[in-house]
Amino acid sequence: MVLCFVNVLRFMHRLARLDKQIAQCVQDAKDKMAKKDKRGAMFSLKRKKMYEKQIEKIENTRMTLETQMITLESAVQNQQTIQAMSDANNALTKIRQTNDAEKVDDLMDKIKDEMDQAEEISEAIAQPIDPYAYDDDELLDELNQLEEDDLEAELLKPTPAEKSNVSLPSVPDSKLPEVAATVDEEEAALKALEAEMEALAG
Repeated sequence: MVLCFVNVLRFMHRLARLDKQIAQCVQDAKDKMAKKDKRGAMFSLKRKKMYEKQIEKIENTRMTLETQMITLESAVQNQQTIQAMSDANNALTKIRQTNDAEKVDDLMDKIKDEMDQAEEISEAIAQPIDPYAYDDDELLDELNQLEEDDLEAELLKPTPAEKSNVSLPSVPDSKLPEVAATVDEEEAALKALEAEMEALAG
């Protein structure tokens, strides 16, 4: 590919030189025609035609080389693509041979077993350590017994009717002698005061 590129550059330089020679031939033909040198002018034009044919050949050759360059580039690209696809296929084949379905299943089973064991260890560590651990059923029976005892005590309490039938010692109705005498004296004083007020009013 590099060689083709170099050849294309050489052709381009040669074309530039031929273009200058053609331009010179045209100028020589004009100069000779001015000098009435018809034979010399025709010779200059023949040289011009010769250079033009060389340019045509060079153009065709350059076109062929450029076509070959494009084809070569496409071939190289195709080869690289095929090689890359082949390498990828080989890599996939190796990976598939290394990680087949059975090995993956075995690996997943091992991972699951390890996770289960780790969970069991975590649960064992999380359990409380109680030096005074008691049986829950035993504590529940004791609690039920306390409730039954409280219910029985409530039922044995006397009702209000039973409380009213309880006999109490009688209280004497008669006034004490001192208290009765004091009351009589107050009533007599009150009557005397009323009589005085009536007399004054009359």
